[in-house]
Amino acid sequence: MTTSQSSHNWPEALRGRGLRVTRQRLAVLDAVAAHPHQPAEAVHAAVAQELPEITVQSVYTVLHDLTAQQLLRRFDPPGSAARYETRTEDNHHHAICTHCGRIEDVDCVHGEAPCLEAPASLGMQVEVADVVFRGICSDCAAAQQAQAA
Repeated sequence: MTTSQSSHNWPEALRGRGLRVTRQRLAVLDAVAAHPHQPAEAVHAAVAQELPEITVQSVYTVLHDLTAQQLLRRFDPPGSAARYETRTEDNHHHAICTHCGRIEDVDCVHGEAPCLEAPASLGMQVEVADVVFRGICSDCAAAQQAQAA
């Protein structure tokens, strides 16, 4: 369940976290909500459609600020640029297709954070557990089977 721009009141969310409502922040939130799991450069490309004057550095700054205020979640897939999403209200995981790179959300197995339990000997109260599933998506698997036939 990804929070979308149509179901979220971004100005209210920004004000609720003590942030000014700016065109740049709204455009970044809309871009990430419309296309989750995109790197900053793709977010910039989407935002530049609406705000051609915005720089890549400005988008990085906005992404950082919105992530710090938990309006966005940063996800760091192994061997890839950081990705962003608006689904921040839970501790979900991600599945990545090793062939096409598609990223899908995977709900928490236990339904609540941290989804996994660390050993008691760790001596730490775990708040978030990140799991990345890697494999071949059904579309890529079907394409491989079709090529083999």
